[in-house]
Amino acid sequence: MIKELIVVEGKSDTVAVKRAVEADTIETGGSAVDRRVIAKVALAMERRGVIILTDPDHAGERIRKIVSSKVPGCKHAFIPEKDATRKGDIGVENASPEAIRHALANVHTSFEGAPALIGLDELMAAGMLVHPRAAERRMALGNALGIGYCNGKQLFKRLAMFGITPEEFQAALTQIDQGGNIT
Repeated sequence: MIKELIVVEGKSDTVAVKRAVEADTIETGGSAVDRRVIAKVALAMERRGVIILTDPDHAGERIRKIVSSKVPGCKHAFIPEKDATRKGDIGVENASPEAIRHALANVHTSFEGAPALIGLDELMAAGMLVHPRAAERRMALGNALGIGYCNGKQLFKRLAMFGITPEEFQAALTQIDQGGNIT
């Protein structure tokens, strides 16, 4: 049984999570996260802790931002887009139990206002910004670090927010570059 409550978008996500692990969920009911949902998440945070597990798409990231800004200290679990896509549909409900367990085993806690350990110069040198394949490289990096895909500005913030060290960053870059599929 996972101690924390898991915030998901809808009923199908709850079903998928419960196939993978024994856990309780809070459903946002979509991207219009209302005050009642926030109140439930805040209470859950006080009593048991919270893990946010939303779809790896724009709407899921929007929900993640809303919830984590209103309820600080949430943990974050990310499923790579390739593991959450079936027949062109992206969502937690499409992920295998193994992918969900992997995401929940590799949660990150955000530290709002944390200092950046990796600068924009390092991101530029690593091909994460202003590079012909920057988006692909950011997706591969996000998957390697377990922090999900984001644009360049958000990557800079997310690396700081999750306290990714230069050593972790370099190890992920090495993994990407040795994989040979992204240059």
